[in-house]
Amino acid sequence: MHPPPPAAAAAAMDFGQNSLFGYMEDLQELTIIERPVRRSLKTPEEIERLTVDEDLSDIERAVYLLSAGQDVQGTSVIANLPFLMRQNPAETLRRVLPKVREVLHVAGVEMQLTAAVSFLTILQEESVSVHTYAHSFLQVILLHLEHRDTGVSNAWLETLLSVIEVLPKETLRHEILNPLVSKAQLSQTVQSRLVSCKILGKLTNKFDAHTIKREILPLVKSLCQDVEYEVRSCMCRQLENIAQGIGTELTKSVVLPELIELSRDEGSSVRLAAFETLVNLLDVFDTDDRSQTILPLVKSFCEKSFKADESILISLSFHLGKLCHGLYGIFTPDQHLRFLEFYKKLCTLGLQQENGHNENQIPPQILEQEKKYISVRKNCAYNFPAMIVFVDPKNFHLELYSTFFCLCHDPEVPVRYTIAICFYEVLDALIDHLPEILELMSTGGESSVQENKLSSLPDLIPALTAAEQRAAASLKWRTHEKLLQKYACLPHIISSDQIYYRFLQRMFTIMMTNNVLPVQKAASRTLCIFLRYNRKQEQRHEVIQKLIEQLGQGKSYWNRLRFLDTCEFIIEIFSKSFFCKYFFLPAIELTHDPVANVRMKLCYLLPKVKSTLKIPADKHLLQQLEMCVRKLLCQEKDKDVLAIVKRTVLELDRMEMSMDAFQKKFYEKDLLDQEKEREELLLMEMEQLEKEKQQNDGRPVSDKTFEKKRRDTKTPTTLPKSIPISVPGPSGTSTPSTSKEIKKSKLIRSQSFNNQAFHAKYGNLDKCASKSSTAGYTSSVSGLGKTSVISLPDDSFRTRNASSTPTSFPSNPSLPSTSRGTGNSVDPKSSGSKDTQPRKATLKSRKSNP
Repeated sequence: MHPPPPAAAAAAMDFGQNSLFGYMEDLQELTIIERPVRRSLKTPEEIERLTVDEDLSDIERAVYLLSAGQDVQGTSVIANLPFLMRQNPAETLRRVLPKVREVLHVAGVEMQLTAAVSFLTILQEESVSVHTYAHSFLQVILLHLEHRDTGVSNAWLETLLSVIEVLPKETLRHEILNPLVSKAQLSQTVQSRLVSCKILGKLTNKFDAHTIKREILPLVKSLCQDVEYEVRSCMCRQLENIAQGIGTELTKSVVLPELIELSRDEGSSVRLAAFETLVNLLDVFDTDDRSQTILPLVKSFCEKSFKADESILISLSFHLGKLCHGLYGIFTPDQHLRFLEFYKKLCTLGLQQENGHNENQIPPQILEQEKKYISVRKNCAYNFPAMIVFVDPKNFHLELYSTFFCLCHDPEVPVRYTIAICFYEVLDALIDHLPEILELMSTGGESSVQENKLSSLPDLIPALTAAEQRAAASLKWRTHEKLLQKYACLPHIISSDQIYYRFLQRMFTIMMTNNVLPVQKAASRTLCIFLRYNRKQEQRHEVIQKLIEQLGQGKSYWNRLRFLDTCEFIIEIFSKSFFCKYFFLPAIELTHDPVANVRMKLCYLLPKVKSTLKIPADKHLLQQLEMCVRKLLCQEKDKDVLAIVKRTVLELDRMEMSMDAFQKKFYEKDLLDQEKEREELLLMEMEQLEKEKQQNDGRPVSDKTFEKKRRDTKTPTTLPKSIPISVPGPSGTSTPSTSKEIKKSKLIRSQSFNNQAFHAKYGNLDKCASKSSTAGYTSSVSGLGKTSVISLPDDSFRTRNASSTPTSFPSNPSLPSTSRGTGNSVDPKSSGSKDTQPRKATLKSRKSNP
């Protein structure tokens, strides 16, 4: 029943005359709905006839149903024909296919359509050889091409056109081309001649030029001059395929004259087909043909289009961009202006007819006309970028800005959406191309970086933050997710300090408070990229400390799950040494987590964690990992987690460890990891050299100075291969103090790295830490209550002075213990759930551990 209207909500119990009639109408509708259901019920006799012996094989059942079954059963067998061909092709061809041929002679529309699809599927799956397919199926297809039902005929034609692609030339000549000579004659039906047109268009690419000229082109000319406009239009649309098969010379001597004649045809559909074919073939013709023959035809067609059917305007507006591009360079200034004014007129077509009438009061023919006008304006919006090229981007404000403004403010959504897709002005369309747009904005549209790229865009950062907040406040979480993913391009657009103070804290907030998992993960990955390109070690340490304390050691199990997500992104984006230095032990400490879901998620992550280790340098970390896994195997009480632990152990045992030295089997991965580590070290060098330069010059070094210096020295934007890899560690080995010239060159390299393009290959960011620095971690295991205490190196998490602490990241005194196993530092109630109660989130059913 229809729900009562809102106005009648207060009177829902009113059984007045109007209300009663409404309920009676609803009951009548229900009665009408039920009638077909009753008719479709089967009687016991009908059910008996539909019952088949279960002991029959698939082939025997198919033969039986095609011989004695009902139409619905025969249709089911034909739909299952590709399966039978895969299972037993020989028996299917010998016993089932002959029955299919018999049934198709008297089959209805549904069975015919099913057979056409099944035959095409068998061809695509290559269940039999091409020769066998042609011998067994081709004649059946050809027989039903001229079925009286147009839909059936078209279905068989589509199957035949696909078959033509794979058949050998001799088969095509004898089975298709030779019979086509008689099928294309005027004495045949219109349907037969239409089918012949489409087959000719397909056959042209299968034969040599001599055969085409002698046997196919005469048929083409005959059909282009057919007495029926439908046949002429159909053949005209195949001339593009024919032109591609016969080459430029024959196209100019044979196809072009036919197109010229068809463009003057009395039938509007024929003229439209000729126009579209001419536009699609513009690249084939030389400048003389385009200027002397095609341009006058196009000009005449455009002038007459407003007097013709609106469907012609729809096609013209759709092809106008390609047309102006193809004829660009041969327009006179007057012709150029006329085509531009014609385009502007199409952009406002139908907008002059203002009316305030209700749609129900507008005649249907007027509504249909308005829909066509909307299609015209939508096509104009689609072609707008091509028209910018047509007028030259320098003349955009003078020539096209008013038109652009009109399209952006069009009253119809499809028009505005199309122009937004072209210029990315609506949020959904904008987000997909946000990195490209921001890069163009920051560089002023030039390929080289501008000296003061953000001075002209003071509102960029507020606009970006406002856009994110607007997306977060909306119900479109996918838009929010996509926007956060695209914000990963910001290190190439704005400085690391701007990202640190304006965006990093927002990413943390989203990770910890947002309720949509994909949004949280998008924020986590973007935060990792921000961290990767941050240029200040002190800021990096604060971010790392916050990740470990607020996520990895957070009271909410949900935050600890997000910490594991972040670890996965760290492994992907940074170098192995970076993960091992900062995140390896905090991650495996979660094997002691009181919530089963956290332990379960960690088990899934352990193979990736192990892949970050290099032997023998990380042997002590491998021992820590093995100890945690053994503890899980021995002490895990949750049956689901234990099952995953056992599977993980088998996977860990099968893994081969990466060595410090390059190995052939890991060469590509090791090379990528080395590149990541090189870039991380370069960031550290950059920071050190900046500090030295500030001390020497007594003034801060700005990005502007960096960029100017890089351009003056013409430093390449790619990382040089000769950058040395110096991993700081406790070994005490270090390179000798370099000269001022070497330091200067390193500074220039650092500047170059800071401004290089943010390409996708840097999505897997580097790892910048000493492998040996993990010696700073110490662990002590004793008794039943095993507790691991992690102490980081002194310089890992240095606290900032109160005067230098940013508002977004308050300084923390020290990194607390990452132990959460059975110690007293954890409140089981608070650490066992997102809020207070322990539960397994999405990985398994609710369960808590004591």
